[in-house]
Amino acid sequence: MFLLLSLYVCGLLLRGDAQDQAALWRGNDRSGRCQYTFTIPSPVESSCPQTGGPEMEDLKARLNLLEVLVYQVTGKDTERPRVGVARAQADLQDALNRAVGERNLLQEEKERLERELGALQRRMDEMRRETERLRNKPCPPQTPMVPPSPPLQNSGVVRPAGGSSPMSPLVNRPNRQGDSRNLRDSEWQYGRPGYQELKAAVTEIPAPVGSDENIGCGELISVANPVTHRKADNIAGKYGVWMQDPEAVSPYGPDMVWRIDTIGTEVRQLFGYEDMEQLSKGFPSKVLLLPELMESTGATMYRGSLYYQRRRSRTLIRYDLSSESIAARRDLPHAGFHGQYPYSWGGYTDIDLSVDEQGLWAVYSTSKAKGAIVISQLDPHSLAVKKSWETNIRKTSVANSFIICGRLYTLSSYSAANATINYMYDTATSQGKAIAVPFKNQYLYTCMVDYNLPQRKLFAWDNYHLVSYDLKLGRTQAN
Repeated sequence: MFLLLSLYVCGLLLRGDAQDQAALWRGNDRSGRCQYTFTIPSPVESSCPQTGGPEMEDLKARLNLLEVLVYQVTGKDTERPRVGVARAQADLQDALNRAVGERNLLQEEKERLERELGALQRRMDEMRRETERLRNKPCPPQTPMVPPSPPLQNSGVVRPAGGSSPMSPLVNRPNRQGDSRNLRDSEWQYGRPGYQELKAAVTEIPAPVGSDENIGCGELISVANPVTHRKADNIAGKYGVWMQDPEAVSPYGPDMVWRIDTIGTEVRQLFGYEDMEQLSKGFPSKVLLLPELMESTGATMYRGSLYYQRRRSRTLIRYDLSSESIAARRDLPHAGFHGQYPYSWGGYTDIDLSVDEQGLWAVYSTSKAKGAIVISQLDPHSLAVKKSWETNIRKTSVANSFIICGRLYTLSSYSAANATINYMYDTATSQGKAIAVPFKNQYLYTCMVDYNLPQRKLFAWDNYHLVSYDLKLGRTQAN
């Protein structure tokens, strides 16, 4: 019935040539039922008034879904997946770059640890050889005892109490070198059992170099030729600072020597050596990492603390060695920094800290002083300025400076082999004057000169080399 009705309706609609163009399709619908479809061209309209409709939108949605499915199955590019692939590639490249950077850092750390391990291994081998040498060293022969004998008149010999053998007073003096061979090889020997007369000659023994008897605390008279203690291992040691604490605090002793290499922007490693011998061998017993970056070669050591200038600032820092933490910080008022008023060699040496018999000092300049050297005595606990002096010599015109007994001394050149200490300013009288004390730049690039109070010498850093100078000072004039 349905089929006949459809054919009847179609027959009514067909007109002329349109009947020849009619088409009939048969197929199952979505529910599986058989469905007949007739297509008849319009005899009046050349085209439909609408180009879309729900069917067209549904078809587009199906096509888009099909494109996505095809991409997922075949991996072929479409515009949207291509953007995602580019983003994924960029993320992978960033991850690769980070991995390469971390690998390089780990490689550098590995090489550093291998170097330290090699140095420790060499030190262990050296100690092992020294132990073996001491073990194989024969014991010194015993000096025969001399039987007691009666003293002779006018012999000039003192007889000890208790009936022991007579001897010169000088025999009882302890052996300074701690080696019994000095006594055995000297002319003070017993030839045969019995009495032997010993004659003593009184000679004058010179005071040790650097002692109070020799150095005084007057004006600087002379500076000896430099003594080289160590050469730096690499480029990081071209510039640096080394020092000792004149009032060392536990757990570090008075013989401890400290060193900082100041090349680069990450200056924060402080190396400690038990004594000068260990420094010369290059075996640090302590390495500390400063919590704030340091600038230049102006650091100093005093009363268990390291005093230094914070990088790119006028801030002074007191770093406590025992707690390994910052104990105080304070800005040095109006001080130039980071190349505003450096020494003539450069190196951002705007603020130079030092210690002498009178305490902690800072040498710097300000815009108010128009580049002239300003000297300030600082409170070692709080870093506050206690008193200041303004000189009439420009800071950029001198190569370096140091303070001894409250007097500032400036160096004429950092690179001339035969330089001079050319100016002295006395804070006690607030007067300055020109002087001419010869000073030798052994390696032609002195970047640091400081007074070392424990040894009463000058310590300097000269083109990779750590050197020291003996001093001679005049006597302080009595009032």
